[in-house]
Amino acid sequence: MRKAELSRTTQETKIEASLQIDGSGKSDIATGIGFLDHMLTLLARHSGFDLTVKVEGDLYVDGHHSAEDTGIVLGQILARAVGDKRGIERYGHAVVPMDEALLEAVIDLSGRPFLVFDAEFNSPAIGDFDTQLTEEFFRALAYNAGMTLHLNCRYGKNDHHKVEGLFKAFARALRTAVRIDPDRADQIPSTKGVL
Repeated sequence: MRKAELSRTTQETKIEASLQIDGSGKSDIATGIGFLDHMLTLLARHSGFDLTVKVEGDLYVDGHHSAEDTGIVLGQILARAVGDKRGIERYGHAVVPMDEALLEAVIDLSGRPFLVFDAEFNSPAIGDFDTQLTEEFFRALAYNAGMTLHLNCRYGKNDHHKVEGLFKAFARALRTAVRIDPDRADQIPSTKGVL
């Protein structure tokens, strides 16, 4: 089973998380930020991962530390769960419509962390979630997972739709990238022989 769990405590957050790649999309999420809970719940559903995330953060400051540190932990447990990446597809791509918005995610589980984030928001917040934290969350996740991640809002007006579409596109692309290729299940998907 491709799974991992992690506990991480700092002076700003305490996070416990577990992830099982070959799951059924079940989730148990409590970050203290309602909109982020919603995004992580749909991330699990659309990736097919089983995901548990419990966060105690300094929300009296704001949601930044909780969102960023959650991205750090999810990136780290994803890297552990994927292991040496033997047999995976490695690349994933998804384009997702969300009403008037069209969102795209492209992933390479290359071991080379990078984020290209091309999305702008009209509102400072969606519920209790600062829209700027969308990029911070994905940067932390990508760098700690060792993935190259391109996220693009092709167009859209409603910020809720744009952020939700980005999470869904990411989840769908990730589902493809971690899928085992039955014809190459014993191979590392790189001419270098390591990722």
